[in-house]
Amino acid sequence: MRLDKYLKVSRLIKRRTVANTACDAGRVLVNGKVAKASTAVKPGDVLEIAFGNRTVKAEILEVAEDVRKEQAQEMYRFI
Repeated sequence: MRLDKYLKVSRLIKRRTVANTACDAGRVLVNGKVAKASTAVKPGDVLEIAFGNRTVKAEILEVAEDVRKEQAQEMYRFI
């Protein structure tokens, strides 16, 4: 699954366009490397997202196309 779509589906970032912009600005890292929006993600990858002066680090547990709001938290865990 594309990184920008995963960020939106997992609700780490609210909108896909915002996720795309964050990736283009270099604020999203996958396994320690700056990632483009089209980067493929899989379970086990570690995401780092810079939100202003705060950084969120999460490990991907599962990848799914359609997820309900209640189930979105189960797609990742914070590190």
